[in-house]
Amino acid sequence: MKETLKVLAIGNSFSEDGTRYLYEIAQAGPVKVKVVNLMVGGCSLHQHHINATGNFRNYHMFLNGMYSGFKVTLQEALLSDKWDVITIQQVSRQSVDYNTYQPYLNFMVDYIRTYVPEAKLYMQETWAYEEGSKLLCETMKYEKSEDMLKDVRASYIKAAEAIQADGMIPSGEVMLELTKRGIEKVHRDTFHAHMGIGRYALGLTWYATLTGADIMDNTFDKLDEPATAEEMQIAKECVRDIVFREV
Repeated sequence: MKETLKVLAIGNSFSEDGTRYLYEIAQAGPVKVKVVNLMVGGCSLHQHHINATGNFRNYHMFLNGMYSGFKVTLQEALLSDKWDVITIQQVSRQSVDYNTYQPYLNFMVDYIRTYVPEAKLYMQETWAYEEGSKLLCETMKYEKSEDMLKDVRASYIKAAEAIQADGMIPSGEVMLELTKRGIEKVHRDTFHAHMGIGRYALGLTWYATLTGADIMDNTFDKLDEPATAEEMQIAKECVRDIVFREV
């Protein structure tokens, strides 16, 4: 494994959630990470396709979890460094339906490989909305979060197979498992991740998945919203059990 892993996330606010603490978790781990997140709120694969073909400077660039103040095109970001890993994802509300992924997913992969052919390609599996929420039950028409995640996961598995992805970051699995193990609040607004424990668990998930490193002894704990030592231990156990089960 390289001393520093360079990761480019092409996403939206869900990749912002996933990468907020990734750099800092890595600083406390055996493999260091540089991570750039390209963020357009609510950006779907279809919109990424539009941004790429138009070479629009629409992406807010986050460096190592913090907003840089710069906006870039996708092409500029792809050419800005020698990326080891590039991640892509569908917008959460469309993640349940694989028909919304294509043909934009295949286009994005071809576009990425035109500029960075050597990078590994991962998909970030998005997560289900909060149990009992209006967004889950009325907008998405699901009775339970687990039902939504089942469809999300099926779509991502199909997508990963279609593009021969190098792997999938199981963020949705981890978010649901946190609630199963007693953490009540993993969302902040019924769909985005909680600024503390939710984003922390996601950061651990990204780190463990992309580096293969053990996260159980990771000492990073400076969260934007506090979490108890017990909650952080539960998050580590969830990530360990899910990520290394996936291998």
